[in-house]
Order: sequence, then C-alpha cells, then structure tokens
Amino acid sequence: MFRLLKPAKSGHFSLVLSLLAVSTMLTPLAVLAQSGDKPIALDEVVVSPTGVPTPAREIASSVTVVTSQEIERQQRRTLPQALAAVPGLNIVQTGGPGGLTSVFMRGTNSNHVKVLIDGIEVNDPSTPNRSFDFGQMLTTDIERIEVLRGPQSGLYGANTLGGVISITSKRGEGPPKVTGSVEAGSHGTFNQSIGLSGGNDRFDYAFSVSHFRAEATPITPPELVPPGGRRNPNSYDNWSYSARLGARLTDTLSVNWVGRYIDGQLLFTGDSGFPSLPNSFRNSQNYRQAFTRGEVVWDPLGGQFVNRFGVSYSNQDRSDRRPNAAGILGLPTENLGERIKYDWRGDLKLTQSQTLMMGLQYENERFDTPNKTVSNGNKGAFLELQSNWTDRFFTVANIRYDSDDKFGGHTTYRIAPVFIVPGTDTKLKASYGTGFKAPTLSERFSDSRPAFNFYGNPDLKPEESRGWDVGFEQPLLNGQLNVGATWFHNDIENLIVTNAARTSYANVGKATTQGLESFVALEISPQFKVRADYTFTLARDDIARQELLRRPRHKASVTASWNPIEKLTLSATLIYVGARMDGNRDFSIPRMRAPGAAIVNLAADYKVDDKLTVFGRVDNLFDKRYENPVGFLVPGLSAFGGIRVSL
Repeated sequence: MFRLLKPAKSGHFSLVLSLLAVSTMLTPLAVLAQSGDKPIALDEVVVSPTGVPTPAREIASSVTVVTSQEIERQQRRTLPQALAAVPGLNIVQTGGPGGLTSVFMRGTNSNHVKVLIDGIEVNDPSTPNRSFDFGQMLTTDIERIEVLRGPQSGLYGANTLGGVISITSKRGEGPPKVTGSVEAGSHGTFNQSIGLSGGNDRFDYAFSVSHFRAEATPITPPELVPPGGRRNPNSYDNWSYSARLGARLTDTLSVNWVGRYIDGQLLFTGDSGFPSLPNSFRNSQNYRQAFTRGEVVWDPLGGQFVNRFGVSYSNQDRSDRRPNAAGILGLPTENLGERIKYDWRGDLKLTQSQTLMMGLQYENERFDTPNKTVSNGNKGAFLELQSNWTDRFFTVANIRYDSDDKFGGHTTYRIAPVFIVPGTDTKLKASYGTGFKAPTLSERFSDSRPAFNFYGNPDLKPEESRGWDVGFEQPLLNGQLNVGATWFHNDIENLIVTNAARTSYANVGKATTQGLESFVALEISPQFKVRADYTFTLARDDIARQELLRRPRHKASVTASWNPIEKLTLSATLIYVGARMDGNRDFSIPRMRAPGAAIVNLAADYKVDDKLTVFGRVDNLFDKRYENPVGFLVPGLSAFGGIRVSL
C-alpha cells in the first residue's frame, strides 16, 4: 500500500543511515512531485526485512508498519492495542492492561517471535519459554513498529520461526519541544506523559516519562466466582522512562545511545485448587525492566563502507507475591533474566545496485531464580546480499551461522525475490527461509518444580522450521486503491513439549501452519481512507492431528480515518477474531471451542490550535462480553478523554 509521507530534512537521512539496522529509526520518506497542486506519494521505506532502509516496493517479505501517527490517531496506549489490527497476529492478553500478553504470528508459538526495541532483544531469558510480555510496554515514545512475518533466522538468528517485531522510539529533531498529555476515563484510568526533544545535524536528544494507571478493570467472569466469593478487579500501575541521544563527532564518526526503564505493578486475581477457583484476595506482581544500547558508527569512505559497533544490555526482574487465607501477601518470589550482546556490522556498497552486509555477534544470557542460576552464550556470523538487478527486479539473500555454547552450530538462510510487472505495476513476491529456536535456559536446566518430579532436559535440540510465502500487490485507480494477498506455509520440527512421563521436556513435536493474508486499502479522498485486512490461518499439530490452541482460523480488521474539517480527525476500528481451540482458565478442560467476537473502537481528535489538542475515544462500543483467553474477560464498554499540549 502506498502512503503520503513527509520529506526528510536535509542531513537527517545521512544521520539515520548511520544507525544499526535493527535499531535504526527511519522517518518514512517520500518524494513529492508536483502535478498541479496535488502531491504524488511514492513508496515508504522499511528497515527490518533487510536491516537497511529499503523502499517497500523492493521488498518481498511480508511486513506491516504501524506509525506513531496511526497510534496517536487511534489513541492506542499500550503495545497490545497498537498491534491488535495487524494481519497474521493473534493477541492473547489475560485480562486488561498489564495482564500477561502473548503474540502468535502466522500460527507459530508465542515464543517463536523475536522482539527488538531500538535494536535490543527483549525476549525474557527468565521465563520458561523465553517470550516477551507485550503487556508491559506503553506507546508514548514509539515512532514506528515493523511487524516482519515468516522465518527470519538467516538475518536475526534464533527464535524467529514466526517472525520479528521491531520497535523504534522517537528521535529528537528541530528546535527544543516539550509535549505533555493527560487522560482519564473508565476503570479508574488516569494517564500522564511528558517529553522533551530536539536536535540538528550534529546532535539530537529525546526524553520521555509516561505514567499509566487503571485502578479497576473487571476481568474475572462472574460465573467463575464461587458463591460468597469476592470478585476483584485488576489494578495496574506503570511508570516508563526513556531517553535517546545521538551525536555526530566528525564527518566519519557518530555515537548513539538509547535507554529505557519500566516499573510496573499488577494486582490480579489468582486461582487455587484443581479444578481451581478464583481467590478472594489479589496476587501482586512487580515488573522492573531496563534496556540500554550504545553504538559507534564509523563511515570512512563516504557511505561506501559503513561500520557499526554496538553493545546492548537488558535486565528483566519479575517479583510475585501470593496472599494467604487472610489476604496478607507472602514473601516475594524473584525471577531475573539478563542479557548482554556485542555486535559489529559492516555495509559494503559493491556497486550502485549491489550491497553486501556482514556481521558478527556474541551474546550471553542468564536466568536467576530462587532455585538455580544458569547462563549460556552464543556466537553468530551472517552475510546478506541485496541486489537491484533492474528497476523492476530485486532480490535479497542471507545466510547465518550460530554457535551455541551448549548445543553447537546451526546454519540458516533466506532468499526473497520481487518482480514489478511492466504496464500493470503488479508486484509479484516470494520468499523461502529457514528458522530455529534454541531451547530456553529454563527448558534445559530448570528444577523449579522438584516437588512434582519435573526437571529440565540439557540434551534438547533446537526447534527448526522451513517456511515460504508467495503473493502479489496491485495498485489501481492511480494508487487510490491497493489490493494484495499472500499465501504462507511453515513446517516446524523438533517442537519442545512435555514428555510422555510428564517429568521433563523432549523434542517430539511437529506442526504445520499455513494460511492467507489479504488486504484492500482505499483512499476515497485525501480526507477519507479505509483499509480492510483478512487472515486465514490453519495451525495443526501433526503428531496429535488436531488444531493448535489459541490460533483462530479467521481474523479480520477494518480501520477508517476521516478529516471532515482540517482540525478534526475521526477514526474507527473493527477487529474480529474468530472461533478457536483453547483450554479453560486452569486447563482442567484442556480443549474446548472458544467463540469469536467483533470489537469496535472509535476515536476523535480535535486540534484547538498549534499548541493544544483535545481527544477522546470509546473502546468496545457495543460492550461485547468476550474472553481471550478463556476465563479472562476483555474490558467492556469504556470511554476516555484528555488533552495534549505541545510547546
């Protein structure tokens, strides 16, 4: 799909090119040519499919971009809300804000998605499946999200069987600017944010502080509460701090640094017994997450050979406290996940149309639980060749070798060609790639459940996948109408599951996921735009011969935006998630059919003047009673409003 985008400022593009691929924040670019008074919009630029800024028309991989403008227009305050309408994803959140949130991409497991924030891998080494909890991140300082679907280990290494979600924070530019917002509404919601940013060709800075609070979100279905029991709502409080700095020391040397700290607390209703019942008193869970990255960019040949040297660090600390019969919280149970990563990447421009990218990486991760502390390292090297053979034929090919300290070496690759048909401008695209997921530290070494005779298995092998997709995109009516569809297929082997004796883990699983992603995007006028996405997914356990849990066959979304007058923006979103297999709240019923539902959200934004904006939104307009997952209610009809100031 084509979008109208802002032109880059002088010097800004060269500065952006100096960033590490996966941590680059590239403001979408467009060249505006004049035809009378009407600008012509050219293709946007994406980074995640290749690691370097590339026009989307030259990319075969399926990638969806969510911009800060879309997040602001739809007033999505948390990362799960921002991702809800993305095709190929199923978002599963245990209740309202702050609840544990997983993302299933193209039918793969939730731990088959690698998540990067400004180039920092944030998957948590301390969790049993090493997945990222999307529920803890706010959207205040997000510039763009790129959702890259399909196996991507040839470039990104392990844990990318489903794909990659790359999040980029806002970079400062222009004169110093202070922004702030206040919002209040349903469920005891009271949110505030403040930011300071600015920059020029030599130095840029951006600082942000955000506070999100929802005191009373009802998420426990009333029918599950025992007679005489208490139905407690969830309470969530999140403080998030972020900073981003960049400096051009000389014409050939630049330095960049990003940092983020999240401090969140969730009070929620736990369960006890089997079959279990909701407790009368709430559990407490605290999250403290710190992510940081620094890099040096050396460009000795005027853009012909750009070198990036970086180091990243993440620290994720979870603390859980359970109440006793009197409602008094017990001592906390601590779980710490830590990762440090060193990397070098060189981009060598062989010719005007051939770019060779090469890189080396070393990372070490560890988890620290009450029962055990374990660490593990991995070394990786990769090559990628990006080729523009003609102005209508493009290819990207990469290969990577990873050497794990415990399970040895693994080679992965990916190739993705694109052809633009002359005359019709039909984009024909295809890709084939392999992926793997390393066993987690918990799966290999944890003895967190010795009372149940359950232990880790240090002899586990990586899960492996082979995946391909093929599709097309077609612009019509001079670009006002765009349609497209992509068929995907993944074969996954060596899936790690609980062994038959239920005492450990074993590589016995095998699965196939396949389906169709399609879209229609229509610009009725510059003021009125609408887009519809539909995803069909069939995810099957080939050993048990049954559908995988929490993978709906059907998902659809429709988003529309309208500017009836210059100062007013209206938006509407419909998200439909179809029926799927799930277990009940405590999995005493391991398989049951969960019904689907459609949720409608509305938002309005009125710009009083250049400094003040008034906004409001309604979520779940028709108050749909819906559980996702089963046993956890999606928040009902909710209304919010506030103001935003920019000075």
